[in-house]
Amino acid sequence: MESTSTSPLDTAHAAATPVAAGARAFGLRDHAALWFSLGVGLLVMQVSTFLVPALGPQQALLAIVAGSVLGAGLLATVAWLGCRLGLSSAALIGCALGSAFATLPVALNVLQLLGWTAFELVVMRDGAAALLARMGFSAAWAAPALTLLWGALLMALAAGSMVGLVRRFVSRFGLPLVVLSLLWLTWQFGQRVAAAGWDAWWSRPGDGGMSALQAVDLVIAMPVSWLPLVADYARYGRSPAGALRGTWLGYALANIWCYALGVLVVATAEPGADLVSSLLLAQGGLIALGLILIDEVDNAYGDVHSGAVSVHFLARGRGSIRRNGVALAALATGCALVLPMHGIEPFLLLLSSVFVPLFGVVVSQLLWGAPPARAVRWAPALLWIAGIAVFHLGARWWPQWGSALPALAFTLVLGSALRLSVRR
Repeated sequence: MESTSTSPLDTAHAAATPVAAGARAFGLRDHAALWFSLGVGLLVMQVSTFLVPALGPQQALLAIVAGSVLGAGLLATVAWLGCRLGLSSAALIGCALGSAFATLPVALNVLQLLGWTAFELVVMRDGAAALLARMGFSAAWAAPALTLLWGALLMALAAGSMVGLVRRFVSRFGLPLVVLSLLWLTWQFGQRVAAAGWDAWWSRPGDGGMSALQAVDLVIAMPVSWLPLVADYARYGRSPAGALRGTWLGYALANIWCYALGVLVVATAEPGADLVSSLLLAQGGLIALGLILIDEVDNAYGDVHSGAVSVHFLARGRGSIRRNGVALAALATGCALVLPMHGIEPFLLLLSSVFVPLFGVVVSQLLWGAPPARAVRWAPALLWIAGIAVFHLGARWWPQWGSALPALAFTLVLGSALRLSVRR
């Protein structure tokens, strides 16, 4: 039985009400540019290094394409829902699980977004420090100074307009520069592989360290990590079809490209060399890495804006989204200064695991329209908890199948059956 009450979703505040038609500025090109830009990042390239030599290059590329298309498709489906209903990610969760129960996953989302923002600041700090060291500048104060510098930039962006940032900077300025840097790095490392013997590398077998499905699961990890954020941007789309196609195309292309580039970098890197050092060794790598680091800012901004929307939802509309964003950016900067973020990364990945089954439930409950407002929708809420169990039990009982795919299939199938039975 579902509990009923006056839902916060019925309260007129920005995080819980549909975006008005006049405020919907994003077309297909804006969605594609945004999600291509968000899909590009050093973290994606670093994750790709786990695929090889566990798999051969051919198997790795198949896993990259399959995982990217599947993961970006799920991301695009949630974008379609967000645009069709005009609701934020937090509000979608509230519709699916009940407005009162939704405070738990939304609060977890704020926690993970705070952590990932701090982690992005650390990635940008370390990359910038490597650039400075390459140019002959290094000092003990460089790391904290760079952290504060990136943090100040992030706070300034959080104080501005999200729609304006996407349409004026990402689409018109940031995207062409990032594409040029990726083209240059792909050419450089592709030439290196070709010089060492393309055919021999391409036909090299893997060492069997992971199955093909485990590799697909690893590739899916990056697009599904954006599931709790995508509707916060898609709800500003002019058409659900444009949000679906733009998000799917933009993110799938970026994910395939960055994973494949990471595989090429590993193939030519010196033993024990890290990714940033390997990129810097490429001709023009200094400029290309600098452009990718600038693009990394929008990844951190994406976390901050979505976290601010979620805080606005939890606070029942008290305070502005921009003010929340500035506060979250400042807090993340403090965390990046004092916490060992690389040690916290496993906890962040563990926290992220709750969102794969969560959005399986969200999609299954909202695909046929929003259900009546409830404080707690017990059946979907319990299904989400069961999905988390399936995700973690999979690593022990059926590791060859991965964790994300079984948990997602479990919540999608059972959630759809539950929703259809209620509709009937």
